[in-house]
Amino acid sequence: MTVLRNRIKRDSRAMIQDEETKELMTRSLHYLKVGYPVHFTGPSGAGKTSFALSLAKKRKRPVMLIHGNHELNNKDLIGDFTGYESKKVVDQYVRSVYKKDESVTETWRDGRLLEAAKKGYTLVYDEFTRSQPTTNNIFLSILEEGVIPLYGTKLTEPFVKVHPEFRVIFTSNPAEYAGVYDTQDALLDRMITIPIDFKDREREALIVSEKADLVIEEARIITSIISTLRDYCTKENEHGPSLRASLMIARLAIELDIPIDGGNEDFRRLCIDITGHSVKRGIEADDPAERAEKLILEACESVIDQ
Repeated sequence: MTVLRNRIKRDSRAMIQDEETKELMTRSLHYLKVGYPVHFTGPSGAGKTSFALSLAKKRKRPVMLIHGNHELNNKDLIGDFTGYESKKVVDQYVRSVYKKDESVTETWRDGRLLEAAKKGYTLVYDEFTRSQPTTNNIFLSILEEGVIPLYGTKLTEPFVKVHPEFRVIFTSNPAEYAGVYDTQDALLDRMITIPIDFKDREREALIVSEKADLVIEEARIITSIISTLRDYCTKENEHGPSLRASLMIARLAIELDIPIDGGNEDFRRLCIDITGHSVKRGIEADDPAERAEKLILEACESVIDQ
């Protein structure tokens, strides 16, 4: 298996964007070009953020990334006065005349949203539903009138016009996730919402192969295990291990020189350590930890002949 791992198939990189992904990328670029924001929603680990960033780079404009959280506020987005600047001028051009001028002004620093909007960046607002709806209200004016209101600041202008090349890409988790706020309908009505779910085993294998520099045969072993474990997780609102778990297993197996083999004890232990918690949360059992470990071992057994 080690010899196989070292013969990385570089052409798998070209296959990473299957036809469905390419078609979604093309559609989304068209929406952005016309001026509509796009919103990718789906379970954690489904690849929304990676896709959003790849889409943003396709525009060939600078990219600004903002992570949603409940403490994000208008000062973070718009900006704020950060302190004072003192300027002193002493005039002694004529020896007998002494003139001293001193002024103090407040210094302003643009927030990330204001900077992106003024300069025409592509803004990726990751997990925007983790920010409070009152914070996200500012996007109503941006998406409808093309201006950023400067309320809550001491600036003299009431608003700043948005650069014509400014675009926004939103991502979010489903409403049932912890720490997620309900989004106001008025904001959702102004964006094109596209669901992104977990990919099938082969497409996930291609992603793992590309991102972890792994031959496709070994990537298939890992994603088969993860997909099987995901099927075991039937508890409501629990999706089981994500694509991130596959990437963690792949990268650690390479780093620690562990054979990607369902029968290898070190590999089985790695799978238990990485996926045990999410599987335990996703199953119904009297002893979920013990049951989760058994299911992980079963999933490893199922790929031994692959």
